[in-house]
Amino acid sequence: MGITVIAVGKLKERFWKDAVAEYVKRLGGYTKLRIVEIPDKGIEFESDEIIRAAGDAHLILLAIRGEQRSSEGIAQRLDELMTHGTSDIAFCIGGSDGVTQAVYDRADETLSFGRITLPHNLARVVLLEQIYRAFKIMRGEPYHK
Repeated sequence: MGITVIAVGKLKERFWKDAVAEYVKRLGGYTKLRIVEIPDKGIEFESDEIIRAAGDAHLILLAIRGEQRSSEGIAQRLDELMTHGTSDIAFCIGGSDGVTQAVYDRADETLSFGRITLPHNLARVVLLEQIYRAFKIMRGEPYHK
């Protein structure tokens, strides 16, 4: 199984890069992880590139109006997808202007971290941490408290 994180924009600050690198390293023992950065070039371009990058993967779009899940709920959903033969899962963090309706239409489901607005760099770190936490929960390993 592989997980792709599709994110609009490039990480510039060292602390964001370091945080992402830490979770990429931690996730290496659980899944094949790929991060695709889409250039920040306007909503139409970004949306087309998101759809292209998602390919045939089960696409989970992060959206403020998406379904809110607990960490256990995220773990349960990933486990359901893997149990039912989903081999590729993609998570998408859109750009500052959002995404087009075409991305919503392409998404298999939406996920929300709540009604707050997070900077996109922070959302990427939170997403990676939640994916890592989900694998720990699924395997019954200590981490989740």
